[in-house]
Amino acid sequence: MKSITKQKPFDEIEEQLEGLDRIYIIGCGTCATMTRTGGWDQVLSMKEHLQEHGKMVTGWTVIPTACDEMTETSLKENDDAIRNSNGIVVMSCALGVHKVSCYMDKPVVPALDTLFIGLEDEPGNFQEVCAQCGQCVLGQTAGICPLTACHKGLLNGPCGGTNKGKCEVDITKDCAWTLIYRRLEAQGRLDLMRKYQPPKNYQVAPRPRLVRIA
Repeated sequence: MKSITKQKPFDEIEEQLEGLDRIYIIGCGTCATMTRTGGWDQVLSMKEHLQEHGKMVTGWTVIPTACDEMTETSLKENDDAIRNSNGIVVMSCALGVHKVSCYMDKPVVPALDTLFIGLEDEPGNFQEVCAQCGQCVLGQTAGICPLTACHKGLLNGPCGGTNKGKCEVDITKDCAWTLIYRRLEAQGRLDLMRKYQPPKNYQVAPRPRLVRIA
């Protein structure tokens, strides 16, 4: 499972860096490297871009996994270059940005937008499979999440626009509920299609979410 990211427009990054002229850059060696948004090549490209726009880059690093405890260790190893900066650019998912900010008394600017948590179904192709909504219905939908697989997030069957098993929003995509129907049919569990799913309770896991394991 990977955090899928894309780089922000540089204009947006530059706007967030207004007033900051000495920048330290942090990339991520796991998800952002795999999606080619925050690995060594992208970090060096960002360095060049910042320098072309008048910023001094005091240093850079790619943390093995920016969202885990290696973050603190890596930051300590690069303390001098970080201390010489007045702003940090982080090329990782939002979790990595948050983690870095926990150890910083300087502005931390995300260079990426986090799109979703996904699985790689074939090399270089990532598919969103879970919205982490706190109300899992996979037991009733044969392991296919209608919240993420359906463009409209419908929980009780297809809309009126499905045509020959394809989605009306994206005709190249299979209708999620057609896939659910076929899988339930193969399992001999079509009776589950008649079970009503109540409207999603978005308060089941109120934000900010917190779980304590006793």
